Amino acid sequence: MESQAPSEEVPPQKQSLSDKFTIFASGAALVSDGYFNNLMTMVNVILSKQYPKQYTADVKTRVSNALLVGEIFGQVVVGLTCDYLGRKFAIVLTTLMIVIGGILATASSGKTVEGMFWMMTVARGIVGFGTGGEYPASSTSASEAANQHSLKSRGPIFILVTNLPLSFGTPLAVSIFLIVFSACHQSHYSTVWRVCFGLGCLLPLSVFYFRIRMLNSVLYRRGAIKRDVPYKLVLRYYWKSLIGTCGAWFLYDFVTFPNGVFSGTIIASVIPSTTKDVILKTGEWNLLLGALSLPGVFLGAYLCDRLGRKNTMMLGFSGYLVFGLIIGLSYDKITKIVPLFVIFYGLMQSSGNLGPGDMLGLISSETYATSVRGTCYGLSAAVGKAGAAIGTQAFTPIQANLGKRWTFIIAAIVGVVGILVTYFFVENLTGEDLGERDKRFRAFLVENGWDGEMGEEDLRALADDGQVPGERIVILVEVFAEQK
Repeated sequence: MESQAPSEEVPPQKQSLSDKFTIFASGAALVSDGYFNNLMTMVNVILSKQYPKQYTADVKTRVSNALLVGEIFGQVVVGLTCDYLGRKFAIVLTTLMIVIGGILATASSGKTVEGMFWMMTVARGIVGFGTGGEYPASSTSASEAANQHSLKSRGPIFILVTNLPLSFGTPLAVSIFLIVFSACHQSHYSTVWRVCFGLGCLLPLSVFYFRIRMLNSVLYRRGAIKRDVPYKLVLRYYWKSLIGTCGAWFLYDFVTFPNGVFSGTIIASVIPSTTKDVILKTGEWNLLLGALSLPGVFLGAYLCDRLGRKNTMMLGFSGYLVFGLIIGLSYDKITKIVPLFVIFYGLMQSSGNLGPGDMLGLISSETYATSVRGTCYGLSAAVGKAGAAIGTQAFTPIQANLGKRWTFIIAAIVGVVGILVTYFFVENLTGEDLGERDKRFRAFLVENGWDGEMGEEDLRALADDGQVPGERIVILVEVFAEQK
């Protein structure tokens, strides 16, 4: 199957415009994940004040974890969907799920307070399915569009339209909370959290038109496998890479999500009890914490081509080791100086953004061939969210049984393990054209006896169509070297 340009059915100008819209729309909607996840940071604080008896530690964990559980399902299901049915179908589906879930969360009610919390749990699960699906749907779309539109800058562009919006969701959620909380005269708690949930629906709606109008990428239309996907061969080809992306994502989310969800609780616990307006102060410190995590995103985008994806990720995991130990070993002293504690806490979160936060999505979108990119990306992110759910579930017991300092010491230990997983299992990517990786994967499939249909519409063909035997030998040598 020779490299082909889009046929007359999809004019190049229209495809180019679609690529630009796709890059823009991917980032704008990914803010939703950061927003809805980190909104619970402050909502947990006011729900504890509003319902001190009913909003127990178990209920708090259940409501917080609902988004993560939904995300796991969303990442796997939508990952498969965007490979089988197309990027556009998947990306529209995730938008609708976020909006529906957000509306239900806003309208949470019940005959009892416990019933209201169960409705909130289900609603956040629906939101989670949508935000989880955004990972494979938006990220694969953005990567393929950036590959077509600006190959040399694909890495930084991808980071700035994926992890930056995800990370920006934190200060955005806290900022909106503080505005609404102040507008409600620091009371009317029910109004506060309902308005905050409702405003989250506007983020995906703002780009819904562009998503409806987008086209599937040229890479997808050429490389999609919609029937008889050879999963055994996929696993044989990518087993090592899957261990790397799944393992590193599990470790990253095990640390970053509970530290995000419970950061409000952590900061509230170190603010002196004599402080007036504890909720407002907690929100302000959380805003600073979220802002401090953003420079890591830009630094990671700057380093990804210069230092390399793999080395940048190891550098970020090293930050967990350094700052986790600093906070953990000096916890009793550093928490007495709230500004210093928040700064080091923010530096730890920023190092996470610099390394695995930036690189995991980029590496997962570049490592896997177009035909299975959504599936492998979704699986990797889902394993990460499983780590987030486990970390969130274990957070309170760790604090209760080992002491609050141990949440940071464990983060340092995870940093060491993350460095090892990255070193041994993550490929050292160079930022080459994704089409070249597709060719090598296709040659591997053909060599191992698979000759199914690839592509869709104007670019559909059998896997070995147009392959020259001599060229195939060269590609297979590259495949062998890549796997070694």
